[in-house]
Amino acid sequence: MTPGGTATTSLTVRNDGDIVEAYRLEVVGDCAAWATVEPDRVSLYPGTSETVTIRLAPPRSPRVRAGEVPLAVRVLPAEHPEAVKVPETTVRVEGFRQLRVESAPKRRRGWLRGRFRVAVHNEGNRPVQVGFTPAQPGEDLRFDVRPAAPKLEPGESAEVALRVRAGKPVWFGKPATWPFTVTVAETVAETGAKAGTEAGAKAVAKAEVRADDAGEDDRERPCSEAEFVQIPIFPTWLLAVLAALLALLMAWFLLVRPAVRSTAREAADQAVQQQQPTPTEAPAAGRTPVAAGSGQPGSGQPVPGVGSTLPGAGATGTGTGTGTGTGGGVVTGSGGGQQSSATIDQTTAGGETKVGTYTVPVGMAFGITDIVVANFQGDEGVVTIGFGDRKITTIALETFRNQDYHWVTPIRITENQTVTVQVTCAKPGTPATGVQAQECHEVLNVSGVLSYIR
Repeated sequence: MTPGGTATTSLTVRNDGDIVEAYRLEVVGDCAAWATVEPDRVSLYPGTSETVTIRLAPPRSPRVRAGEVPLAVRVLPAEHPEAVKVPETTVRVEGFRQLRVESAPKRRRGWLRGRFRVAVHNEGNRPVQVGFTPAQPGEDLRFDVRPAAPKLEPGESAEVALRVRAGKPVWFGKPATWPFTVTVAETVAETGAKAGTEAGAKAVAKAEVRADDAGEDDRERPCSEAEFVQIPIFPTWLLAVLAALLALLMAWFLLVRPAVRSTAREAADQAVQQQQPTPTEAPAAGRTPVAAGSGQPGSGQPVPGVGSTLPGAGATGTGTGTGTGTGGGVVTGSGGGQQSSATIDQTTAGGETKVGTYTVPVGMAFGITDIVVANFQGDEGVVTIGFGDRKITTIALETFRNQDYHWVTPIRITENQTVTVQVTCAKPGTPATGVQAQECHEVLNVSGVLSYIR
């Protein structure tokens, strides 16, 4: 049979005993996950028989491997369980091929080269060896795939590196966009039937069959699209910047530099002329020289202003200052606080709704940071958790066995307020003992900081 389809076969049960016997039938082995018996229980008088139907519906999944799969049905008599029988047969599961290919990133930019990753997933039920065929219209790109042809078991994935190289660089202008595709061509490694059979040996020795020669199971080859954007070596803005720099250099050498050199030369000439000494005039005829002690320079008398000090010299001053402030604080109750937890153990009969509570003690406040709710029996129904007047969450019991929640900022409830767990029991579950429970049983644990109210 083909995965994704359905098939039936029959099984005849005969009572060769001397009493009325009831038989329970169940499929065991590799087919049990996708095979059922209809009906799964028969009662027969001595010497009578009944034929039941075995319905097969394997899913189209890599978990259902191609090849021969044993099918066994356990027939368990109610009165004589020691006389159990397990008749067997074989189901031949046909193979199917299904590949999925993805490339990442979808777009890559580069001057001359680009690197991509191509992932291929074998979603068929037979081993395949895949080959990659990159293609680009116009053949402007060259490709390199490593590894070239990985082999994948059903359900496996592989990733290859794809290197793209353009034929020549783009020196100026706009970026060039090169779209391309990567097609996966598959070859199937036939493993054959059971080892030891002639058919199996022939299948193992059979050469690989390419996907395009495989027959009615063929599908369109998977393909992934991507593109390589080749950016120019010298973009337009860079050319504009280079032209502006060249214009500035030419202006410097042709206009600014000669003017600066001429101005500097003129300033140097003026400085030299100012530093040259002037000729000393001779004393006028009949002029009497200055006498010693007249108070003139060189007379030995003090010259006014020599040796004086500047007013205000030596004045100094210093100054310091500090400032403090607070931006927050921690407020606690007069008695402080400590970690605390409480547990509500709630049992509820099927079809009923009950509420379990935990009440905060008088004079206290409970800052709740964590809760854990356990549904260890696998009950079915609804549980609602509330803190005071606030409903925290409502959960369907059949969706979890253990569930926990945590808060960075505690949820605060005060004295005489309650933590409530309301359970509506639709159907009690089956615990680890294997016997279905009579009541739903849930456990809620809340923890946080219990402190006195100021």
